[in-house]
Amino acid sequence: MRLLGIDPAIGCTGYGVIDAVKSGPRVVEAGTIDTAPALPLATRLAEIHEQIEAILAEHKPDRMAIEALYAHYRHPRTAIIMGHARGVVMLAAARRGLEVLDLPATQVKRCLTGNGRASKQQVQRAVQVALGLNRLLGPLDVSDALAVALTALQESEQPRRLAAGATR
Repeated sequence: MRLLGIDPAIGCTGYGVIDAVKSGPRVVEAGTIDTAPALPLATRLAEIHEQIEAILAEHKPDRMAIEALYAHYRHPRTAIIMGHARGVVMLAAARRGLEVLDLPATQVKRCLTGNGRASKQQVQRAVQVALGLNRLLGPLDVSDALAVALTALQESEQPRRLAAGATR
């Protein structure tokens, strides 16, 4: 199974493609989609959409997972802009008929670190360990996207684990 994890943002959207293989999850590609702050919002959203389309075309994931929208009452504009970025990413997935998992950040943090309030650095280190990497991946948007993909992988494996442990 191939999964694409997305950490959406207007300025720097992180993405990570992983393969689930018998020896454990393996990174296929990870990076960021960066847009220039001086560009109009519509242009930035078009850039994110085009690059996500290219990633989907190249890597052909079986499933995509994206960090859920989080809104803090002190920063409603941030949530709205993040919602725009999420929207164009989800549009690209929907146009390909790709299943999208919407994962809250607290669930991702808890899955990887055991703590739903873990810091980004703790998540980054947990991703490094889970993927058996020699070095920390940066920027944090990349490790966050890989964390989303790893959580989606665990979610997809849970029914199999339950079925395998069930007795008749």
